[in-house]
Amino acid sequence: MLPRWVRRMVASASHSRLFGAIGPSVMPPLERAYRAVTRRPGPISELAVPSLVLHTTGARTGLARRAELICAPDAPAGPLLVAGSSFARPRHPGWTYNLMAHPDAEIDRGRDRTRVTATLLTGAERERAWERLDDVLPGYRRYERAAGREFRVFRLDPVE
Repeated sequence: MLPRWVRRMVASASHSRLFGAIGPSVMPPLERAYRAVTRRPGPISELAVPSLVLHTTGARTGLARRAELICAPDAPAGPLLVAGSSFARPRHPGWTYNLMAHPDAEIDRGRDRTRVTATLLTGAERERAWERLDDVLPGYRRYERAAGREFRVFRLDPVE
């Protein structure tokens, strides 16, 4: 993982109002270009912070869906934590609805694909998860407050 001061710079840029306004339209084509150039399945954010690609089943459609996300390890070689920030938009991202309807999913980290089961965290468990998420991307919790909604936070447990 990059030094904390670098992650702070990334966090400042990615949590700005400007990024929130342009991110939803700029990031998807940038992600596609990154994958085409690098031939890697992962998101561009993996250059700066721990990241993954989440593969879910659509809550309403049943179709395969993909989302690039920042993550935080909950323990070495164990579960991962993700938060539904969606560029601080007012609505929860679609992938959170998908996990609530179909908690069995897959993730890509680097070139490795792993089956996982998602658990929506609440209470003290959610607060502890935020400590880990905020450690990976300093200031991430402020992003939640700026959005004016409570982000859904999930633990992704590997399935043997």
